[in-house]
Amino acid sequence: MKKIITLLLVFGFLVSCSKEDTTETTINIPANIKLANQKNTGSSSNDLLSDVTFKSMVIELVYVEGFEPTQGSINNFVNFLNNRTFKPNGITVEKRAIASPGNSPYTNQEIIDIEDANRTKYNTESQIAVWAFFANGESASNTNSGVVLGTAYRNTSFVIYQETIQDLSNSAFEPNRTVLETTVITHEFGHILGLTNLGAAMVVNHEDTEHAKHCNVESCLMYWAAESGSGLDNLIGANSAPQLDAQCIADLQANGGK
Repeated sequence: MKKIITLLLVFGFLVSCSKEDTTETTINIPANIKLANQKNTGSSSNDLLSDVTFKSMVIELVYVEGFEPTQGSINNFVNFLNNRTFKPNGITVEKRAIASPGNSPYTNQEIIDIEDANRTKYNTESQIAVWAFFANGESASNTNSGVVLGTAYRNTSFVIYQETIQDLSNSAFEPNRTVLETTVITHEFGHILGLTNLGAAMVVNHEDTEHAKHCNVESCLMYWAAESGSGLDNLIGANSAPQLDAQCIADLQANGGK
């Protein structure tokens, strides 16, 4: 699964953010409706990038109380989406808090279980839905040599280990929190968009031979170090996260994106 670090800035249009009270409710949605949002990472690349089937996108952003991402990071994420996808009817963010699941450190299966119990937004005829969860703990996949900051684990689902990000940002000799959050969010969503060689075919081969599904350009958002924790030093003092390089952008454009 995935760790994270490095990218972006600005503000997106057609954004609607709402914040609701903390909830803890199991959502009863027919299994056949859920199936379209339970596929492999990268498999919905074209649906997310183009407007052939889906004219709009809704981001269901759910966080554990006390672990909300900054508004700047949310704005940067939507700006990233507007710059790379065709959604003429807009991109909407629906934000809410839930009570702590109390399972930290979280295994991959526990993250999936949290989504299945709390997700309310699924694809409709013309709108594609994305689940973004900000956890109040660390990943069970952390090691002594690296930490996981985020994971893209389904075609429209990703988790951000917000507690770890908070521990690694906003202090002396640490990255700005919004910059780090933006880097992690957009890197993971880059995988959901099919990068690198993960659903969006490569126009030119630029996959890192030693780090599969990552770009081999060191300055690119999709470079492997951006998700391993080893790229933190590059973010110290930075006002924005790294951007996709020309090869990654070409891959997205060839698969229906901007």
